[in-house]
Amino acid sequence: MSCSGKKVLVVDDEAHLRELLQNLLELNGMSTSCASSGEECLLMLESSLPDLVLLDVMMPGMDGWEAFHRIKEKYEGLPVVLLTVRNHDFDRMMGLDILKAEDYITKPFGNDELIERVCSLLD
Repeated sequence: MSCSGKKVLVVDDEAHLRELLQNLLELNGMSTSCASSGEECLLMLESSLPDLVLLDVMMPGMDGWEAFHRIKEKYEGLPVVLLTVRNHDFDRMMGLDILKAEDYITKPFGNDELIERVCSLLD
């Protein structure tokens, strides 16, 4: 599975998690950019489209649900993986079945699992 050279936008309000995800993705050959909010994510997408967005659901201001809606309205076909601490069946159903996110990953996650799931979407 090769995701080397692919671009991923990491969106999370927690700086330490953004840094961890950025390091993990870059160690696996991907290039990354980071946003700390839904608003910043949308601004960054206007100037440069990644191959995939890794989007935290629980953020202050514009949360991941709202950012997801706006991304899918404007950038049809751009894969979005929802990343959240919420491991409820309803939230998973909302993310995958209703909103049609490409994947839904709960925190804490295993590094190998996250890379495998991201790379499978980028192949």
